[in-house]
Amino acid sequence: METSKHTLPAGYVAAFRALLEPLRRYHRHRVEGMDHIPRAGGLMLVVNHSLATYDGFLFGLAVHEATGRLPTALGDDLLFKLPGLGSVVRRAGIWPASPANGRALLRRGEMVVVAPGGMREALRPSSERYGVRWERRRGFARLALEAQVPIVVAGCRAADDMFTVYESRLTKAAYRAWKVPLPVVRGLGPTPLPRPVELVHRVAPPILPPAFDPAEADAQVEALHRRASETMRRLLQGG
Repeated sequence: METSKHTLPAGYVAAFRALLEPLRRYHRHRVEGMDHIPRAGGLMLVVNHSLATYDGFLFGLAVHEATGRLPTALGDDLLFKLPGLGSVVRRAGIWPASPANGRALLRRGEMVVVAPGGMREALRPSSERYGVRWERRRGFARLALEAQVPIVVAGCRAADDMFTVYESRLTKAAYRAWKVPLPVVRGLGPTPLPRPVELVHRVAPPILPPAFDPAEADAQVEALHRRASETMRRLLQGG
C-alpha cells in the first residue's frame, strides 16, 4: 500500500494507540465512509472542532489503521506557545497553521487535516450544537484550489453531546482578549468527565476543485468553501 511521506517512529504510533485505545472503547468510536479517503496524494481533510478535541485524534488513528496514511494537522498557534508543548505536538504530527505550511505539506503529497472553526467553534454553547462556525475562514479552500487536491469533509455529530457547554461572558471575554479557552461545562452527571456517547465519524465523498483560474480565484474559493460548509452541516445535522 502506498502511504504518505509523513512518518513517525513505530514507538510513537504505538504510544498514541495505547493512549487513545481506552477512549476508543469508551466511546465505541467508528468511521462510516472510510472508502472516500484517497489512499495516496495530497488531500485536504476537513473536520469539525468539538470541545473535547480528542475525537479528532480518534479519527486520525482510525484513518491511519485503515489507509496506512498518517494525517498531518494544522493546529492553533497557542499549542506552540505553551512551554514544552510545541515539541510534543510536532512529534504528534501537528504543524502551526499557516498557508506556507499547508502548501508545503500538500506539495509533499500529505493528508492535511484542518478544523476551520478552530477554538471558536469548540467553545460554542450547546444551544448551537451541531452548528458550523467557519464563516470567513476560507484558507483551507484556497489551499485545496491552488494545490489542486480534493477536499474530504468528515463530521462527528455526537462529539457535541459529550458536554453541555453553557453560554458564558467569561468564556467570551477570555477568548476575545487572550484566545484562551475557559468554557463552563458539565459532562457525565454533575462532573466534567465526558459522557460515554457513541462517536461516529461520517466521511463525505471528495469535493474536487475546478481548474485553478487566477482571474476567478476568489469566486472559486467561495464556491468550494460553501460546498464544504454545506456538506459539514448535513453530516452534523443528520442529513
